[in-house]
Amino acid sequence: MQPAPRPGAAELLFVGNATLLIRYGELTLLTDPNFLHRGQYAYLGKGLLSRRLKEPALRVTDLPPDLDAVVLSHLHGDHWDRVARRNLPRSLPIVTTPHASRRLQGLHGFSRATGLPTWHDHVLVRGGSQVRITALPGRHGPGPVDFLLPPVMGSLLEFGDPGGAVRLRLYISGDTLMFPGVHEIARLCPDIHLAVVHLGGTKLPGGLLVTMDALQGADLVSALRPRRVLPVHYDDYTVMKSPLSDFLREAERPGFPSGVLHCPRGERVTVDAAGPVEAGPARPENP
Repeated sequence: MQPAPRPGAAELLFVGNATLLIRYGELTLLTDPNFLHRGQYAYLGKGLLSRRLKEPALRVTDLPPDLDAVVLSHLHGDHWDRVARRNLPRSLPIVTTPHASRRLQGLHGFSRATGLPTWHDHVLVRGGSQVRITALPGRHGPGPVDFLLPPVMGSLLEFGDPGGAVRLRLYISGDTLMFPGVHEIARLCPDIHLAVVHLGGTKLPGGLLVTMDALQGADLVSALRPRRVLPVHYDDYTVMKSPLSDFLREAERPGFPSGVLHCPRGERVTVDAAGPVEAGPARPENP
């Protein structure tokens, strides 16, 4: 067991793709669990498969036994895969979209899957630590294509003491494109300490873009103006066409409003309201 981050800080372990293990005080959250091995295929719907190119930094069996919840942006095979479905406890709370909640409860027996409509929230408390998870707008595809893809949500994670003030505010974009809802988030969530941004420039057959490429990612950061940015979801699958290096070039342009955190797979970064505290390699929770 890793020691808890210092008060007011969160530790994020980047497992790969959009999977993060987040620890704040006594709370432990898992985002978009994807534990397929390199070379295996994720099912993306409508008969579309994509091969994984990178090995995840942890196995599902390495996860700590005291997970408090999964934060699931949407029900796609590179965010909720067959490994997660078979191995995660059916009693584990899952905070997700109403669409994903219905399917997880009805088809797979995850009885504590909670579906949040946009701008609704769910509070989790363990001991002296609290997180309020609010579902934020997201749009997975352009125009009518969005209706062919599973609904997606962004997430605002507000950490603090139970009943107390927010000490740390994290935004997780989910698989969204840049669209007017991002400006609504900027207006209603003006002080984001860390934005976890799903990139990759994922393209469907015919060249349709369904996740942000480097330019859209930079536009989102410019709209939200978080203090720090952690890019994820950029080179794990064959459908991802925009490499991390493209986003880093955008971030070097004059006027880019946020610092970019470097956190390769298998490493941890600890952040507080002021910025990053420290980073280092990961160690399995259950060696």
